[in-house]
Amino acid sequence: MSIKSSSRLHPKVPVLSVIFCSTGLLSGCSRAPTFDIVGSFFPAWLVCLVLGILLAVFARWLLVRLKVALVLPILVYPSLAALFTFSLWLIFFS
Repeated sequence: MSIKSSSRLHPKVPVLSVIFCSTGLLSGCSRAPTFDIVGSFFPAWLVCLVLGILLAVFARWLLVRLKVALVLPILVYPSLAALFTFSLWLIFFS
């Protein structure tokens, strides 16, 4: 029994499909989302992170003021910060 190479095992990829697949890789070549703050450029994710942390601090203040007891605050507050950070990124940059 011999194994013969078949053209079915190695189909030729059309050039058009390679071009269409490579356009997704070229989307990273667009302008980077940055902010000019006092002459220095900061990445947008860093600004969203700072705002997300500030919103989590505000949420903590609000929860303390409303006397809401949390079971695991060590997990809740970083999760709130991440939620606010990712939400801001999606709202402003997608």
